[in-house]
Amino acid sequence: MVSLKKVLLLLAVVLFTVNPFRLAAEAAPAHGETSSPEEITAHIQHHLKDDYYFNFAHDSKTGKNYGFPLPVILIDNGLHVFSSGEFDHGNKVVEKNGNYYKLYHSKIYKTDAAGTITYDEHHHPTNAKPLDFSITKNVVGLMLAALLLFLGFTSLARTYKKGPNAIPTGVGRVLEPLVLYVRDEMAVPNIGHRYKEFMPYLLSVFFLIFLLNLLGLTPLGLNVTGNITVTLVLALFTFFITNFKANKDYWKHIFWMPGVPVPFKFILAPIEVLGMFTKPFSLMLRLFANITAGHSVVMGLIAIIYLFQHELTLGGSIGVSMLLTLVLFFLELLVAFLQAFIFTMLSSLFIGMAVEEHAHH
Repeated sequence: MVSLKKVLLLLAVVLFTVNPFRLAAEAAPAHGETSSPEEITAHIQHHLKDDYYFNFAHDSKTGKNYGFPLPVILIDNGLHVFSSGEFDHGNKVVEKNGNYYKLYHSKIYKTDAAGTITYDEHHHPTNAKPLDFSITKNVVGLMLAALLLFLGFTSLARTYKKGPNAIPTGVGRVLEPLVLYVRDEMAVPNIGHRYKEFMPYLLSVFFLIFLLNLLGLTPLGLNVTGNITVTLVLALFTFFITNFKANKDYWKHIFWMPGVPVPFKFILAPIEVLGMFTKPFSLMLRLFANITAGHSVVMGLIAIIYLFQHELTLGGSIGVSMLLTLVLFFLELLVAFLQAFIFTMLSSLFIGMAVEEHAHH
């Protein structure tokens, strides 16, 4: 007999998969009207950006948004805390202690009472911006991922406290094989006997990226790992750990490579120094580009509902969109794991190169 837990899990997967199509069908314009490619492109770009509002659906006819606002925290001649709902999605200017703020293209600018935005010759806003510590969608996603990881690994830790031969239960059965995989397939082969020193970081970055990628496939609309600032911070962690833990042999091979003629040492040194920065840059860009591309393609396939209503009818466009998106959805599940694997594998490789003990001849 199928357990209740398995039935509920299957139901959750089906709802998470079908929900975007149900929302799209309900929001699809009636009377044969279709959204323009420009509107769809703007919607996709908005999804890829961070936001001060958790928006689940938008009615283009009434202009009504379905979701909830997030807290805005600004430091500008004092601390200002208020709801992003006061901006009314950029339609209103918010006044706090004599200061006026306007939400414009997902950024908060200081303005006058009329909300005037000034531009430079390239049409970029020149208004000053306050220090912004707001709780945005990306921050909510990071908090949610941190909470889920804390609960999962707390459960796994409780199992190990029972004894070395205790068998994990629940979510621990999923986490333990992945922990062993990171240790045996990444840390030990690439770092060697010092692998335990770096296991906390490697496990943290692997599970964080993996879980954030999975959350990005849900109808929550999160795109945390598709934000280049997030991938930049993760890459900087790898960069700092690599260089702060590096031994003297590592630095010697960079600035005065042994075993090569002296003239070539002067040529190779700048190249090696440049390589110190291109490695984390590749980590940052690879994760950002792959996740952003995946989200863009999924959103584009869902847009078939709007673009081909006349040619395929509403039911036909929903069917084609759902079929294509389901295929890509399962591919994205693989990509979610692969991107976490690649980032962690390369991080362990860079760290291993920095702490490797070279034989002296």
